[in-house]
Amino acid sequence: MHTIAELTTELTGTFILSVGAFLLAMALTPVYTHLAYKYKFWKKQRTTSTTGEKLTVFNKLHADKFKRNLPTMAGIIFVVSISVVTFAFNLNRGQTWLPLAALIGGALVGLLDDYINVRGHGEGVAGLRSSLKFAMISAVGLTLGWFFYAKIGAVAINVPFVGDFTLGWLIIPLFAFAVVATGNAVNITDGLDGLAGGLASVSFGAFGIIAIFQSQLMLAGFCFTVVGALLSYLWFNIFPARFMMGDVGSFALGASLGVVAMLTNTLFLLPIIGILFVVETSSSIIQIFSKKVFKRKVFISAPVHQHLQATGWPETKVTMRFWVIAVIFGFIGILLALSGGSI
Repeated sequence: MHTIAELTTELTGTFILSVGAFLLAMALTPVYTHLAYKYKFWKKQRTTSTTGEKLTVFNKLHADKFKRNLPTMAGIIFVVSISVVTFAFNLNRGQTWLPLAALIGGALVGLLDDYINVRGHGEGVAGLRSSLKFAMISAVGLTLGWFFYAKIGAVAINVPFVGDFTLGWLIIPLFAFAVVATGNAVNITDGLDGLAGGLASVSFGAFGIIAIFQSQLMLAGFCFTVVGALLSYLWFNIFPARFMMGDVGSFALGASLGVVAMLTNTLFLLPIIGILFVVETSSSIIQIFSKKVFKRKVFISAPVHQHLQATGWPETKVTMRFWVIAVIFGFIGILLALSGGSI
């Protein structure tokens, strides 16, 4: 049982990590910006959708961004900042090694995808093939899932208000699923200025609070390190954005968020805390399914943030209302964790 003085000291250290990550990311931003504009890290515009037709609505909605030559791969800034702060001050085998490894592993997959997009030649160069990206991020998830099972000894998953269910080695594919699903969900959501960064900040903040209640203070420190670095990124990414995080950022954040949910044993709360990642991904899946099976669209454009834009919502209204929804569901997730046996 921690005394008030001990808890205050530990929490102070946790929030110092967050401030440190923010300041480091702010310091690294001019370096990235110089290199991005010097070497023209411009993201190439996609011309066709997953199902093969022309992206007429998407390209109309985002024409201004591509005209401005916004650089991509800015996720490198917060990935480096989080990595440096964690390696230097908050590295722990049981609490922070896995989410840091997921962050770096997801970033490397996304970096390769971004590099091919930026340096590729020809019209509509999108990056890695979807199947190859899926295989690579799955390999990251399975490798870390094995460590979670064999080295940390995790074999059970908590279901709120029900209890723990022992899975044994099946915890490995479940862990990999969390990494792959969340990595792709954040990647799909990253489409408007400030959207993915803001939603990820709220999610990591909520899990950080849960980790504090579980006395996993180093894991909480990692979560708030991510929040601090993302707040620096958002300073430059809110409308009108100076740069985009790219796949290097979205896959890093998503993979790491999935790992944090596993380490706090709150995987079933992840779809609640990250409700808009679920909504965005689901809308894309529904759209693809409907076009392939029924030859018609459900949404004007998918994911749903593009549909709302196409109906006339300004980009800033979509983003900020999504932030509000994310905060509400973040609090709901924390309340469920407190009352459902996860803490």
